[in-house]
Amino acid sequence: MKRVCLTTTIVVAAVALAGLARAQLFGPKMKKPGELIQKQAPMKVNQDLLKQATPENTRIVVSIPKQRAYLMIGEEIVANAPVSSGKRGHESPRGHMRVLEKDPNHHSTLYGDFVDGSGRIVRGGVSARIDSAPSGTHFAGAAMKWFLRLTEDGVGMHIGILPGYPASHGCIRESVDGAKLFYDHAKVGTPVDVGDF
Repeated sequence: MKRVCLTTTIVVAAVALAGLARAQLFGPKMKKPGELIQKQAPMKVNQDLLKQATPENTRIVVSIPKQRAYLMIGEEIVANAPVSSGKRGHESPRGHMRVLEKDPNHHSTLYGDFVDGSGRIVRGGVSARIDSAPSGTHFAGAAMKWFLRLTEDGVGMHIGILPGYPASHGCIRESVDGAKLFYDHAKVGTPVDVGDF
C-alpha cells in the first residue's frame, strides 16, 4: 500500500513539474523593464498663448495624480508637460509655493555619486547624509539642470528621468524641453501650486 501511494505521489509530482516547465517554455513571456514603464504623453504647447507668456504673467500648477505640470496664464494652459514627483516616503510637498531660486546648472547637495580623482563613478546613487565615501573618492551632487527651487530644504523642479510614475526623492522631475520652457517663463516669486488636482 505504501509503495502504491509513493508511486502515485511521484507520478503526480512529475506531471505537475512537466506542466510548470511547459508553462514557462510556451506560456506568456516575461516583459522587459522598458515595456513596464508607462509612456507619458509628450509636452503640449499652445503656441499662441506661449507668445504672450512672460515671467510676470505665468504661474505653475503640478498635478500629482496626473503626473503633469501646467504653465498657466490666468486659467488658460500654455504648456502641459509630463513630470515625475516624489515616490512613497519622499512625497513632493503639496500646497501653494513660490519659486525661491533659479539656477540653470544646479547640483544636489544631498543625492549623487562618489567619484574618484579622475571623475569616474565608484559608487552611484548615494545620499551624502547616509552613505560613507570610499577611500580616495568625493561626493559629486546629481545634476539638476534648469532648477526652480520650491522649498528651503531643496525641493524643486528640474530635468530628470520620467518613468511614468512618482519616482524622485521629492523634487518634480521634468523632460528636457519641459524644464527649459518652465525655467524660461518663471522668475523668483512665480506662484507654484502642487496638489491632487
